[in-house]
Amino acid sequence: MRVILSGGGTGGHIYPALALAEVIKQHDPEAEFLYVGSERGVEANIVPPTGMAFKQLKVQGFSRSLSLENIQTVRLFLKAVKQSKKIIKAFKPDIVVGTGGYVAGAVVYAAQRMNIPTVIHEQNSVAGVTNKFLARGATKIGVAFTVAKAQFPAGKAVLVGNPRAQQVAQIKSTFSWQTLGLRDDKPTLLIFGGSQGAPAINLAVIEAMNAFNQRAYQVVIVTGPKRYDNVRRLLQEQGISPADNVRILPYIDNMPEVLAQTAAIVSRAGATSIAEITALGIPSILIPSLHVTGDHQTKNAQSLVDAGAALIVPEPALDGDTLVAAADQLLLDATLSDKMAAQATKVGMPDAGDRLYQLLLSAIAEKKD
Repeated sequence: MRVILSGGGTGGHIYPALALAEVIKQHDPEAEFLYVGSERGVEANIVPPTGMAFKQLKVQGFSRSLSLENIQTVRLFLKAVKQSKKIIKAFKPDIVVGTGGYVAGAVVYAAQRMNIPTVIHEQNSVAGVTNKFLARGATKIGVAFTVAKAQFPAGKAVLVGNPRAQQVAQIKSTFSWQTLGLRDDKPTLLIFGGSQGAPAINLAVIEAMNAFNQRAYQVVIVTGPKRYDNVRRLLQEQGISPADNVRILPYIDNMPEVLAQTAAIVSRAGATSIAEITALGIPSILIPSLHVTGDHQTKNAQSLVDAGAALIVPEPALDGDTLVAAADQLLLDATLSDKMAAQATKVGMPDAGDRLYQLLLSAIAEKKD
């Protein structure tokens, strides 16, 4: 199988594509891949180290207000479509897969115009602009949330989950909290606001530190590398030092292995985080970001809350007291925690990659027919 993958802008679009490639390789060791990304997205830092062939296109998003910049956006899109057709013609893919981001719009649209099978994957509960644009011409559509199916043409969308879930579920963790000077026989709460950190979560942690210092459970706080020094400074100014049961880190580079040993997590509600949490059956306290399109993180989180798999703390209500109260619910009530873990496992799709792979095969078969 020859596959062109395209998705860009954020890790939430890139990691599912790379996870899918791993699954395809498991089924078809001879499969060949080409990843087409944007010049401005983080994919240029993420994809090449995997060894996958990589090409870049110059694209940009639309301004929400009337702007002359949108004229340039259209010009760049049309140019990117033309370049994509050349790339596709040279690579001769069996299928083209788009996982979101403006660059996927150009690549998948070009493939559709060339009558090549296309599959788009929507990670969130609210469909993105690019995927809405591509939906009519897509051969098949894979979604990670049931509620997203209704946002696409009837009969095209299939619930497959997020391939990142399968990637994480397959990892055999040997991580020990002892490497951080903590204990493996105590439940550990992981507080993680994303790869860049989250100021609102960090500030709530500072307010909660005295309470966390007195808890029987352990707390690991990941601030984000750019915000670590500020968190340390604010704690020092307030005369607060973390106790022996608390660790503050700028980042964690082996997150899937750490997650597998985590009793509960405080997290944003991005698609990748949700996929990882549910794949591993981790009870969670979700704090949706306010700065996302269509408030999709709140809708992502609500799907877990409705399933009894998570608690939600809206960011405007987040402070030290609400953070500690939610943490105590999960870490001090074993019955509730076990119930949430079971529900998270039910929501999770640890075979999501296989499901999406089967959707690709059906799209190829449909085009042949």
